[in-house]
Amino acid sequence: MEIIVNGYMYPNVDPGVLAATLPNLTFLSMFTYGITAEGDLVPLEDEALIQASKANGVLPLMVLTSLTEEGGFDNEIAHIVFNNPTAVNRLIENILATIKAKGLAGIDFDFEFVLPEDRVAYADFVNKTRERLNPEGFVVAVALAPKTYAEQPGLLYEAHDYDLMGKAANLTLLMTYEWGYMFGPPMAVAPINQVRRVLDFGVTQIPSSKILMGIPNYGYDWTLPYVEGVSKAEKISNTEAILRAGRVGAVVRYDELAQTPYYNYFDDQGREHQVWFENAASIRAKLQLVAEYGLAGVSYWNLMDFFPENWEVLNFLYTVAKLGSPSEIL
Repeated sequence: MEIIVNGYMYPNVDPGVLAATLPNLTFLSMFTYGITAEGDLVPLEDEALIQASKANGVLPLMVLTSLTEEGGFDNEIAHIVFNNPTAVNRLIENILATIKAKGLAGIDFDFEFVLPEDRVAYADFVNKTRERLNPEGFVVAVALAPKTYAEQPGLLYEAHDYDLMGKAANLTLLMTYEWGYMFGPPMAVAPINQVRRVLDFGVTQIPSSKILMGIPNYGYDWTLPYVEGVSKAEKISNTEAILRAGRVGAVVRYDELAQTPYYNYFDDQGREHQVWFENAASIRAKLQLVAEYGLAGVSYWNLMDFFPENWEVLNFLYTVAKLGSPSEIL
């Protein structure tokens, strides 16, 4: 079975990680361009990523977000743009011009914490972009929060309308991760029982052939006891999690419900820790869902660390699609 494989990278990725990863990708989402209230683009120094992608038969995508320099999503600037037809048209033309100038394959929208009242306006913006870009041969993708029902409350979810976005975009990237997160209690980042709930809902709203399932390429190390509002987990690579278990002599266990490995250990100050991460078994369990649900493929957040076991499992189960041009999936 041939699948689409997308992954996110920042321009400062280690060249060795980039070289080792690209043969396994269909698309590379380059993180991230920004926007102004007038509809102009905040550029990204992505030339090295573009050149390396093309040399490996990978299609580079512009990622567009409302991220600020401080690292937060600015839903106010998104609100201003989405509700200003002049700014929308200007932004779409700027996107198209940049894609053509740089030889990109299209765009991946990742607007998070969008105001609930902008639910329709956001989808309309994505749809207008697709209507402008598709005839030129460029793809439009959108990253969506992991919803399990349409009216799911919360700022992360309310403006991400699966039905509307499934119609508006060529591909939807479901962010099926971050149940376990930096400021939350210790648990699996992407427990498979929760991932299934999102996919069960997703395929009722969006054609499965348009869905890329999100996969996390990281884990977290929590210091116990967890204290809400105080605790902050350490984000670590899956490889570091495995090496750390060996250094501290921890016994790695496997949670059958979450289909995810974890372990506990004590540091040199006598504090107990709990680590949740991904290994070959958990990756295999996730990747098997692609065939089960008939999905288009997967999307990794993010690929700044090389995790060889992931690629071994993926290439055993599937063939990575290498497209001559984005128009092959339009």
